[in-house]
Amino acid sequence: MGRRSPDTTLVGRLVRRAPAPRTSVRRRSLWVLAAAAAGALLSGCAADQWRRGALPPPATEQSTAAGNFWVWTWIAALSVGAVVWGLILFAAFRYRKRNDDLPPQTRYNIPIEALYTVVPFIIIGALFYWEIQTEPKIKQTTGDASVHVTVLGQKWSWTFNYTDDQVYDVGLSAASGEETQRPVLYLPVGERVEFKLRSPDVIHSFWVPNFYFKMDVIPGRDNSFQVTPNVKGTFAGRCAELCGTYHSRMLFTLRVVDRADYDAHLRALRTAGQTGEITEGDVRYDYAATGGAAAAGQGEGSSQ
Repeated sequence: MGRRSPDTTLVGRLVRRAPAPRTSVRRRSLWVLAAAAAGALLSGCAADQWRRGALPPPATEQSTAAGNFWVWTWIAALSVGAVVWGLILFAAFRYRKRNDDLPPQTRYNIPIEALYTVVPFIIIGALFYWEIQTEPKIKQTTGDASVHVTVLGQKWSWTFNYTDDQVYDVGLSAASGEETQRPVLYLPVGERVEFKLRSPDVIHSFWVPNFYFKMDVIPGRDNSFQVTPNVKGTFAGRCAELCGTYHSRMLFTLRVVDRADYDAHLRALRTAGQTGEITEGDVRYDYAATGGAAAAGQGEGSSQ
């Protein structure tokens, strides 16, 4: 019997088979991952949302100034980051180790140190100037507001007093443990609204993401701001300040409607007997004992 050639045996084939090149496999894997990430980003966010810096659609006239400030701040930050990353990569490749010789040692470099000192001041100064130009547009209050709403943020819900018509809407506290509808705030489209924010217990924060604005609700202090809703629709609102056990459930719904629908809502509140105004003193603190009622008298307001 003749000897079999090593090339034809199983062991010979396994030993002599050349391994597949790993570089091309890794490169293809990276391209696949990059394509998958880009597809996820593009499918998850529309092009206009990218232009807004991932912000939701604006809902007030004041949102434009805040949105522009947000976007250009990101552009400035990414530009600075690109320069810094570029310098890091340049130094890493240009001055990488080529031999065991000790490179020249430099104790200081006046031009570079001056550059690193002056440039941050220029960037901060530009952002500060833009901020002081933008903030008055967002926080400006005038005497020509046609709608006035006093908001009470209490643990853990919201009360909306429509001051001009002396009617109110009270939300049931999340501490009741019941599945309840969120309190609903109605506003007329195209009319300037002044909010006055109050709290009877702890610090909350009134936030409608589509406003591009939020403000703290502080016990013993009246905070106020004005907006002009210019888009009809339904928007989500929430507390943006950690305020206790049920903070995550301190939600409300905002509906921006025509004046006729707004007036109809106020008439419905009046018909339901929700007249007067709920104050900090009306809000109960014994939420567990009262089953989560938000105001004294199970929603009977006190006129002011």
